[in-house]
Amino acid sequence: MQTTDRGKLLRLPQRGSRELEVIHGILDAGFLAHIGFQQEGQPFVIPTLYGRQDERLYLHGSTASRMLRQLATGAPACVTVTLVDGLVLARSAFHHSMNYRSVVAFGTAQLLEAPEQKLAALRIIAEHAIPGRWNHTRPPSEREINLTRVLEFTMEEATAKQRSGPPLDEEEDYELDYWAGVVPLTLTAGTPIADARLPPGKPVPNHLKWKR
Repeated sequence: MQTTDRGKLLRLPQRGSRELEVIHGILDAGFLAHIGFQQEGQPFVIPTLYGRQDERLYLHGSTASRMLRQLATGAPACVTVTLVDGLVLARSAFHHSMNYRSVVAFGTAQLLEAPEQKLAALRIIAEHAIPGRWNHTRPPSEREINLTRVLEFTMEEATAKQRSGPPLDEEEDYELDYWAGVVPLTLTAGTPIADARLPPGKPVPNHLKWKR
């Protein structure tokens, strides 16, 4: 990937990394991205699911999607993924923060038109969100494939940024009588809720017994 000033961290650069292993690890731990793009001078930021393979992200949606139509033209875009690991509570209001892992990626997308390419990308997206799910569903029909727009976004440049650890107060504030520390936050899967039209006693498949 490229390394230019476009992805340079200006604020707290010591928290940043351009190592692919770090970037891939954060992207693989998440599943929701926010896509920033511009259309006719108006900025938009749209949340969407994604799947990753190497330095490519796969996006999908309706053929009527404004975001996908615009990205399919090759317009530049910015993709961000953020995982919040905790709220950092300091002794001073100024030094409150959060522990997080994030990636900001720049690049362009191309439209996948061949049915086999679209199907492969849709499988990557499904397996990224819920590993093992693809083999427990009916594959998309030809009509459904035709109603779905699938894009391959190539990350031309990406930067990771992370924070972990306790609050960092001013030295003189450590004597203040206020509680300080970290409130951990995690995203976990709850107990699956069966659809009302499932046959009674249908067991939950093992691939749904997971935690992020």
